[in-house]
Amino acid sequence: MNWISNYVRPKINSLFSRREVPENLWTKCPECGTMLFHRELAANLNVCTSCDHHMAISPRDRFSALFDGGIFTEVKVPDAVTDPLHFRDQKKYPERLKAAQKATGEKEAMLVAEGEIAKTPIVAVAQDFSFMAGSMGMYVGNAILAAAERAVKLKRPLVLFSAAGGARMQEGILSLMQMPRTTVAVQMLREAHLPYIVVLTHPTTGGVTASYAMLGDVQLAEPNALICFAGPRVIEQTIREKLPEGFQRAEYLLDHGMLDRVTHRKALREELVTIIRLLTGQPPAIKGELTAQPVEA
Repeated sequence: MNWISNYVRPKINSLFSRREVPENLWTKCPECGTMLFHRELAANLNVCTSCDHHMAISPRDRFSALFDGGIFTEVKVPDAVTDPLHFRDQKKYPERLKAAQKATGEKEAMLVAEGEIAKTPIVAVAQDFSFMAGSMGMYVGNAILAAAERAVKLKRPLVLFSAAGGARMQEGILSLMQMPRTTVAVQMLREAHLPYIVVLTHPTTGGVTASYAMLGDVQLAEPNALICFAGPRVIEQTIREKLPEGFQRAEYLLDHGMLDRVTHRKALREELVTIIRLLTGQPPAIKGELTAQPVEA
């Protein structure tokens, strides 16, 4: 028995071997580069604790923080036709859908839920930018219609959180047809005299801003969110001029009358409760009911 090979060498290797660390324990802030521990980041609603940069947050985590006790009920959304155009680029469209479903754990790019915030009943709908850039396809159109119909049936306000790269090219003209469909959904709320509040998050672009995302009775936005139809790079290349600093960001749009308020994510729950109760003629919420709910890590 060679004790150096069988005992000493393994012992030395074990002392100096690199300990395996899960890759998802730390997140690097894309704005300031600070490394953030995942529990600390989740507790701060995916807002950088160093520079206050608002990172993406999934609809499910957003709803867990928004609704009382993190409790909400999902609203069923009718299924859309899968791959109606038999579209294929580098991959087949169904393959891209399966990859997005696996990566996000969600069925599609939009989640619809109902519940209470500070004991104020609402219907909420949120887009997931992680799912094919939150692109607007037929399912997204179905989701907004389902949310509007549920809000009308329950006589509740509808709150929508937008985050999208625009229309979904794999569905072609059928994707663009969701623009008038969702506009009809908003009109249903107007005819029922129900508030429709939009919270624009980073980024909200393309056909989404040309339809339901800019039709709210009240337009809110998260800080520094990019909100536009055509992106700044496309505009610069077209007009061959340098755009103003902060062009198409939430604060710029607020200064130019396109938004009603830019609100920090941690203050958003209280802001929504105040607006909803004001628009529906209810008394102000009790201060203790406005405490934000933590997101479970």
